[in-house]
Amino acid sequence: MSKFTTQMTPQELGDTLARLVWESFSDFIADGEADALFADVGIKDPASDQRIVEEMLIFLMWAHTRAAQLAFVSRVPSELLREGLDAMHRGVFEDMAEHGTPRSHLPVFEQRVSARYAEYYAAADRNDAEVGTAALRHLVGSRDVPPHLPLALAERAIAVAGPLRDFLEDVELVE
Repeated sequence: MSKFTTQMTPQELGDTLARLVWESFSDFIADGEADALFADVGIKDPASDQRIVEEMLIFLMWAHTRAAQLAFVSRVPSELLREGLDAMHRGVFEDMAEHGTPRSHLPVFEQRVSARYAEYYAAADRNDAEVGTAALRHLVGSRDVPPHLPLALAERAIAVAGPLRDFLEDVELVE
């Protein structure tokens, strides 16, 4: 077991994860990663498509959620982790509202988050490429997808989750 170097409350964990979700999202959009990924399916400006933007945000929220769950599995009470993840989601939703998403849209968005998470968890039980396939189905709809894209998208989630999980393994979650 690693030596804990940082203590966080569930709220602090949630705040940290929400900030990291937005950083990952911004990096994905700003670094041209989104343009490169979506160019392969004929989408020239993914950042201008609200549905794609929201689906990518959901996917990155799931990647952060999954990393936290893997980092804390069997070493913290599940209710503490749940509080932290709930705080992360509240933080992301609140940021969305502060930046123009109508509050009336948030319950519908939250339902989509729940549905996508269920799908991504089921896919993750099979393999990484299945996670990418599930995400792409919602990101690009019925477009033909080159065979390399599902794994490329899954690798994006892994790139987010790996270092985050490593960081969180050195965090002690406290009340």
